[in-house]
This record gives sequence, C-alpha cells and structure tokens, in this order.
Amino acid sequence: MAEKELNITGSQRAAILMLGLGESLAAELMKHMEPSEVERVGKAMASLSGVSDEQVAEVLSSFHEQLGNVNPIGVGASAFTERVMLEALGEEKARNVLFKVMPGEKHTKGMDALRWMPAISVANIIREEHPQIGAMILTLLEDVLAGQVLPLLDEDLRKDIMLRVARLDKLDPAAMDELDQVLEHHIGAAPKAIARDVHGAKTAADILNTIDAKLESEMLDALKSGDEALGEEVSDLMLVFEHLRNVDDRSMQRLIREISTDDLMIALKGSDPELMDKFLDNMSSRAADMLVEDMEAKGPVKLAEMSEAQKKILVVAKQLEQDGEIRLGRKNDDFVS
Repeated sequence: MAEKELNITGSQRAAILMLGLGESLAAELMKHMEPSEVERVGKAMASLSGVSDEQVAEVLSSFHEQLGNVNPIGVGASAFTERVMLEALGEEKARNVLFKVMPGEKHTKGMDALRWMPAISVANIIREEHPQIGAMILTLLEDVLAGQVLPLLDEDLRKDIMLRVARLDKLDPAAMDELDQVLEHHIGAAPKAIARDVHGAKTAADILNTIDAKLESEMLDALKSGDEALGEEVSDLMLVFEHLRNVDDRSMQRLIREISTDDLMIALKGSDPELMDKFLDNMSSRAADMLVEDMEAKGPVKLAEMSEAQKKILVVAKQLEQDGEIRLGRKNDDFVS
C-alpha cells in the first residue's frame, strides 16, 4: 500500500522501523545519523500511538525491498554517495549537501562535538572569537542550527558575520588549522584539516531561509549595505514562499503531507491566485474545500503572522529537499521533464 494511503510521514516510517528493531539496534543506527535526523525521528518515536499492524507490515516490507536493491559493495563508499546525490539533487544542490555530510575523509572531533551542541553554546563560542572564525563555524553547521545561533548574537556581530559567510568561497588548510585550535581550546583537540570548497552566498541564503522574516530583512539589508552585488546574489539564491508555485505536483503533495493545515491557511492569506491554486489542486476536493472555508472564516491576519507561517512551511520544504524527497524551484530555476 502506498505511503500516501497509509497517511504516515517519512519520519514516522523511520520511527516505526526503529521501534521494531529494538533498543540496541536502534541505538546503533542513531550513532550514524545527523543531529537533525535524530531529533526528527526521536520526536516521531515519542509521539507514535495507535500504529496499525498494516502500517508496521508495510514499513517493514518497504524497508526489506529497498534493502534488497542496495549493492553491499558500495555501502558507505564516498563515491557511491556522491553519485547518488548528483543523480537525485543535481550538481548545485548535491555539492552543498555533500560538503556538509562528507567534508573530508574524517570529521574533526571538534566539529562533531560542535554540531551536537545547543545553539546558545555555539553562540557563546562565537562571541569569544574573531568574526571570521564565527563565519567559518556557521558555514560548517547545519543550516537550521546556524539559523538558531544567528539571533542569539549581537546585531553588529551577526551583520559582520553574515557578510563574511556570504563572501567565503574556500576554507583553506591554514584557516581550518586555526579553527582546529579554536575548537581545541573550547571542546577538545581535532585532527589536521584539509582544504574545503564552500559557496558562501548559498550558505548565507540557506541560513537566512531558516530565520524569522524581521531578522531575515535586517540581515539582507546589512549584506546589501556592505556589498550590494553580493547581497543581491544572496537574495536571488534564497527560497521564498512564492517559489513554491514552481514545484512539481508530486513534490507539492509530499510537502502538503508534512505541514499543518493551520500554517497553510495563514500562509496563503493574501497570496496570488496561481500559488493558491497550486496548493488546492494537489489536495483532495474535501480537504481543499475545508481549507477555503477555514480561510474565509479566519478573517484578516497580521502580516507578521503570515510571514512566520510561510517560514515554517519553507523550513519543512528545505528539509524535504535536502532529504532528496522533493525538488524546489528558486528564482530563475528551470526544470525539464
């Protein structure tokens, strides 16, 4: 039976599988997961209730089928991972994802520890260091965590750091050695680093996509004040709510299953008819009618409330894109079938 018919999300499917494996195996699997993945699956595991035998059977059957298609020789191989990423995401998106999941032959001990730290702890480290070190740290963090760190910094500092993030194009060995020394001072020793290419403007855009609308506007204005051309480049690379009209129907249906109806109702207030139709056309007739009725009954909403709801949906959309489950369009993006 299809996932849509069972009405369970990807995180819930993973949670069902983990619960079925038992504590020991589930714990071993989590050791190989990213912090954000552990958080999503953990929340799904904690909230599961009333799981039917049919759902468990479908999840296990699907896992067994997919496992049978995996070449054991290639499991864990960086070349295999790179080929899969390039095929699924395209060169531009894959490059940014691969940099974060495969930055080198080994993760540094310091950066591994940093990625698991709460945002406030990371912010405290950044405050004590030169803004260029702060920019390097934000570049190497997952976008969502970086977006949580940013508002914890003083206004002048975060403006300076975001401009430095957007200007980065390579983390050379000398810079990485300096970062190793900083992390050694704060959280322990780290092995010698290698050169790493980065796309600073894209990293800045991804971070800004995760923060609230007011702070996003502040950061973009600061970037344009410091470097107008660079600020415009970052702005062009950002995903905005209106860009969702460019996604394919399959991706839209996947996104709708992961977002709340309340957020969608508020986010679509005042949106253009084309975007509204894009969402409604990819919902069941009953769900679409109910959404329209709820929107009419809701009445006017504050602009800040609408912007916040749109941000929540975009964070979900970006996560699904990073997981390779949907494809999103940004400014000037073109897709062919």
